[in-house]
Amino acid sequence: MTAIKDKTIWLTGASSGIGLALAQQLAERGARLILTSRREQQLEELRQSLPNTDNHRVLALDLSRPEQARESAQQALADIDVDILINNAGVSQRSKALDTDLSVYRQLMEIDYFGVVALNQVVLPSMVKRRCGHIVTVASVAGKVGSKLRSGYSGAKFAVLGYMDCVRAEMAEHNVQVTSILPGFVNTQIAINALQADGQQQGHNDPEIEQGISAEHCAEGIIKAIEADKAEAIIGKGLSALAPTLKRFFPGLVRRIVAKRDA
Repeated sequence: MTAIKDKTIWLTGASSGIGLALAQQLAERGARLILTSRREQQLEELRQSLPNTDNHRVLALDLSRPEQARESAQQALADIDVDILINNAGVSQRSKALDTDLSVYRQLMEIDYFGVVALNQVVLPSMVKRRCGHIVTVASVAGKVGSKLRSGYSGAKFAVLGYMDCVRAEMAEHNVQVTSILPGFVNTQIAINALQADGQQQGHNDPEIEQGISAEHCAEGIIKAIEADKAEAIIGKGLSALAPTLKRFFPGLVRRIVAKRDA
């Protein structure tokens, strides 16, 4: 079982959505947080709002530049042992494969895949040396079931889940836990910020996102999965939560469903 209290937890994507809810709930449970996103001012405002403010620190990074983010993090965290890394930062997509510029696919992979790999490389050596630690990556149900308008997002999430499976196998002998989180629809800004074919943000929400679970509910599920050392956890409701299981047992049915859905 992984404890939260008094643990040093590095959380990416901390300034909004699921990350913001996680920051608040983890701080309430007595964790010491390293808060990461691109927006330093918002991170500082968040830090000031959390319980035990002085226990937390801000580390602004741009994960669209993974090599630079890794180098900056290695320097900033050189004297800190991270107990739990939660890779939560990410960006989604809403565009047809026929229309999407290659640069958009590259940006999705940089943030949603290479950003995870880069930050894992920062903390894994120390975790292996200490024979303890926990790597958590917030992926998506889209990493198990592909659907329209998400070819780049789903591709990056499929990739990161495969990567995490390999890391889990390699870390077993070193007593380092590895958890993949697969949220379904969560009511956050993810659709509003999703990239379109030309790389511009969509700018509006999706009905299924608006009807999804709250970020707070999702954060609660993530923390429970961490505490239970789960290898993988699906968090959501309705079809988005059932989709991976349905695909496993009824793949043809799922293919027909996603082909008929508008998005």
